[in-house]
Amino acid sequence: QVQLSESGGGLVQAGDSLTLSCAASGPTFDKYTLAWFRQAPGKEREFVTWITMSGSTTYYADSVKGRFTFSRDNAKNMAYLQMNSLKPEDTAVYFCAAQRGFTASRVGSTYPHWGQGTQVIVSS
Repeated sequence: QVQLSESGGGLVQAGDSLTLSCAASGPTFDKYTLAWFRQAPGKEREFVTWITMSGSTTYYADSVKGRFTFSRDNAKNMAYLQMNSLKPEDTAVYFCAAQRGFTASRVGSTYPHWGQGTQVIVSS
């Protein structure tokens, strides 16, 4: 069973960039589809992006398309969310999630494995 841990959050200004990391335990990291979700204060959890097991295909929410890039390094059991041109509305706790197998989904309940989250605050 994979365990996930996010890092890299912080306080930045609008227009800045930030890279979040998701570290995973276990020898079968490359058997998991990964995703990022975020939750802003007082709002429901929101899908951000997913990536396939090999990393060859990604999908982004319209709100981050063209600004965020999701990648993974299966040899290092790591995944990365590069966030550029950050906006105040990107402020949220960001969660890395994983599910074993091919299914990539925008639905949070599809993913049984979650990290503890990392806070991103974008000031205007």
